[in-house]
Amino acid sequence: MATFEESLKQLETIVAQLERGDLPLEESIGIFEQGMRLSAQCKQELDTAESKVQILLKQRDGSMKPEPFPGK
Repeated sequence: MATFEESLKQLETIVAQLERGDLPLEESIGIFEQGMRLSAQCKQELDTAESKVQILLKQRDGSMKPEPFPGK
């Protein structure tokens, strides 16, 4: 399985190929489908990473309290 960075690089390559507009229709559809799969995979990895990120806030008593990462 590719790393997030590798998948993102592949996705960037696909976008560049599609933006050129010089591919035959069938090939464009094929790489578009590949790009959609990569996009979904990257989104899933980002969602998983975001759910793991926590911010520790110091409480009045000096203890640390984990809280979900803001942003959703």
